[in-house]
Amino acid sequence: MGDPAGIGPEITVKAWEALKTQPEYAFAVIAPPRVLEQVSGITQTISGAAEAPGVFSDAIPVLPLEGRVAKAGHPSSDNAMTITESIERAVGHCLNGQADGMVTNPIAKDILYQAGFKFPGHTEYLGELTQGSNSPYAKGPVMMLAGGGLRVGLATVHLPLKEAAEQLSSDAILNNARVIDGALKCDFGIDNPRISLTGLNPHAGEGGALGMEERNIINPAARVLRAEGLNVTDALPADTLFHAEAREGYDAVLAMYHDQGLIPVKTLDFHGGVNITLGLPIVRTSPDHGTAFGIAGQNKARPDSLIAAIKAARDIANNRAAYVAG
Repeated sequence: MGDPAGIGPEITVKAWEALKTQPEYAFAVIAPPRVLEQVSGITQTISGAAEAPGVFSDAIPVLPLEGRVAKAGHPSSDNAMTITESIERAVGHCLNGQADGMVTNPIAKDILYQAGFKFPGHTEYLGELTQGSNSPYAKGPVMMLAGGGLRVGLATVHLPLKEAAEQLSSDAILNNARVIDGALKCDFGIDNPRISLTGLNPHAGEGGALGMEERNIINPAARVLRAEGLNVTDALPADTLFHAEAREGYDAVLAMYHDQGLIPVKTLDFHGGVNITLGLPIVRTSPDHGTAFGIAGQNKARPDSLIAAIKAARDIANNRAAYVAG
């Protein structure tokens, strides 16, 4: 459900209205029923995820949680336990096969931090919840943003810029590039994926004149990956990597830090971008935007990104099934 004081309830209702005649996208919402009833009276409580498809065309299926009623636009740490319980329940449904994937509405991490949440973000929390699985997909988590025909994974995620530069390592690039390569094959159906690496510094370091990370960290990792058979470039200047002609030369980019990767995706498709967590034993997507407390409860929120996330989860689940089948 995400944060119930944000736009999650509103865009969920709008997504259901857009998708209710398309049974392949049937979903259930894990939330206190009143969270959605405040936005729409067209809900139906169900006892198991398997019941959702039979209800979906007529009402929003709700797998009920206990929890207080949130006031739109007024976030509170009192909701934190219900928010995290919704995430945990969704992960459980996916791990035991009751659901093909999970789509998470936006959360406000500072609200969770006030209640003792110890993870930097959603991605890291999902990695903890699925830790220990022996699934061949469980090599992440790696955060990928997709939108506007662009897929971007990240070598470092929720870190201050200075710390991202300090913590960048060949091991992170090796692991994340391998996860992206595997996901492009099994989650996106691309047989021979091409991955471009960005540089960390302007002009990809300009041969060392503008920084040594490319020579000492990124390019050595790229050589190891190519020796393993991956189609990976050396570090390329980020300022020339995202225009239309350049995008024809790769299937995904591995960016070195958060904004370097997210700015191009959000520029190309601000309303329809999708956050995808790669390398988990479950399928997980989310809208590529925040809780938007400032417009919550005002019927102004657009559901485009949530609809795209629901469709992406369905596509990835289908691709995984086909990949496993051979």
